[in-house]
Amino acid sequence: MRCLLFIAALSLFQLGSAVDQKKSAIIWFDNPATPASFMDQVKDSILKAGGKITHTYTIINGFAVIAPANALASVQALGVEHSIRVEEDETVSTLK
Repeated sequence: MRCLLFIAALSLFQLGSAVDQKKSAIIWFDNPATPASFMDQVKDSILKAGGKITHTYTIINGFAVIAPANALASVQALGVEHSIRVEEDETVSTLK
Protein backbone atom coordinates (compact mmCIF):
# COMPACT_ATOMS: atom_id res chain seq x y z
CA MET A 1 0.00 0.00 0.00
CA ARG A 2 2.80 2.44 0.89
CA CYS A 3 4.54 1.62 -2.36
CA LEU A 4 1.38 2.41 -4.32
CA LEU A 5 0.99 5.78 -2.56
CA PHE A 6 4.64 6.59 -3.23
CA ILE A 7 4.25 5.79 -6.94
CA ALA A 8 1.09 7.91 -7.14
CA ALA A 9 2.82 10.85 -5.44
CA LEU A 10 5.85 10.51 -7.70
CA SER A 11 3.61 10.49 -10.79
CA LEU A 12 1.87 13.68 -9.67
CA PHE A 13 5.23 15.35 -9.06
CA GLN A 14 6.46 14.42 -12.54
CA LEU A 15 3.20 15.65 -14.09
CA GLY A 16 3.57 19.01 -12.31
CA SER A 17 7.19 19.28 -13.43
CA ALA A 18 6.26 18.60 -17.05
CA VAL A 19 3.67 21.39 -17.06
CA ASP A 20 6.26 23.93 -15.89
CA GLN A 21 8.93 22.79 -18.36
CA LYS A 22 10.47 25.82 -20.03
CA LYS A 23 11.72 25.96 -23.58
CA SER A 24 13.94 28.34 -25.44
CA ALA A 25 12.18 29.77 -28.50
CA ILE A 26 12.17 32.56 -31.03
CA ILE A 27 8.90 34.40 -31.62
CA TRP A 28 8.56 36.63 -34.66
CA PHE A 29 5.88 38.29 -36.75
CA ASP A 30 5.77 37.68 -40.52
CA ASN A 31 3.54 40.67 -41.19
CA PRO A 32 5.66 43.86 -41.08
CA ALA A 33 2.47 45.84 -40.40
CA THR A 34 1.91 44.08 -37.05
CA PRO A 35 1.32 46.84 -34.49
CA ALA A 36 3.98 47.31 -31.81
CA SER A 37 1.19 47.30 -29.23
CA PHE A 38 0.26 43.73 -30.23
CA MET A 39 3.90 42.62 -30.01
CA ASP A 40 4.03 44.15 -26.53
CA GLN A 41 0.90 42.18 -25.55
CA VAL A 42 2.60 38.96 -26.65
CA LYS A 43 5.70 39.86 -24.61
CA ASP A 44 3.52 40.61 -21.58
CA SER A 45 1.73 37.26 -21.89
CA ILE A 46 5.10 35.46 -21.93
CA LEU A 47 6.26 37.37 -18.84
CA LYS A 48 3.00 36.76 -16.96
CA ALA A 49 3.32 33.03 -17.68
CA GLY A 50 6.70 33.01 -15.94
CA GLY A 51 8.81 33.37 -19.07
CA LYS A 52 11.73 35.65 -19.80
CA ILE A 53 12.61 37.75 -22.86
CA THR A 54 16.28 37.03 -23.55
CA HIS A 55 16.85 39.07 -26.71
CA THR A 56 14.96 41.50 -28.94
CA TYR A 57 15.90 41.40 -32.61
CA THR A 58 16.25 44.46 -34.83
CA ILE A 59 16.57 42.74 -38.21
CA ILE A 60 13.23 40.94 -37.81
CA ASN A 61 10.11 41.80 -35.79
CA GLY A 62 10.76 39.31 -33.06
CA PHE A 63 12.40 38.26 -29.84
CA ALA A 64 13.93 35.25 -28.10
CA VAL A 65 12.36 33.81 -24.96
CA ILE A 66 12.62 31.12 -22.34
CA ALA A 67 9.04 30.27 -21.44
CA PRO A 68 6.75 27.46 -20.34
CA ALA A 69 5.71 25.22 -23.21
CA ASN A 70 2.01 25.95 -22.63
CA ALA A 71 2.65 29.73 -22.91
CA LEU A 72 4.40 29.19 -26.25
CA ALA A 73 1.44 27.14 -27.46
CA SER A 74 -0.94 29.94 -26.42
CA VAL A 75 1.11 32.50 -28.34
CA GLN A 76 1.17 30.22 -31.38
CA ALA A 77 -2.64 30.07 -31.26
CA LEU A 78 -2.79 33.87 -31.59
CA GLY A 79 -0.82 33.63 -34.81
CA VAL A 80 -3.74 33.37 -37.20
CA GLU A 81 -4.45 37.09 -37.34
CA HIS A 82 -0.90 38.45 -37.05
CA SER A 83 1.20 35.61 -38.53
CA ILE A 84 3.08 34.82 -35.33
CA ARG A 85 5.84 32.26 -35.74
CA VAL A 86 7.16 30.29 -32.77
CA GLU A 87 10.19 28.07 -33.27
CA GLU A 88 12.43 26.26 -30.86
CA ASP A 89 15.71 28.14 -30.47
CA GLU A 90 18.40 25.73 -31.61
CA THR A 91 22.07 25.90 -32.48
CA VAL A 92 22.64 26.04 -36.21
CA SER A 93 25.88 24.82 -37.75
CA THR A 94 27.26 24.12 -41.20
CA LEU A 95 28.26 20.71 -42.46
CA LYS A 96 31.87 20.28 -43.49
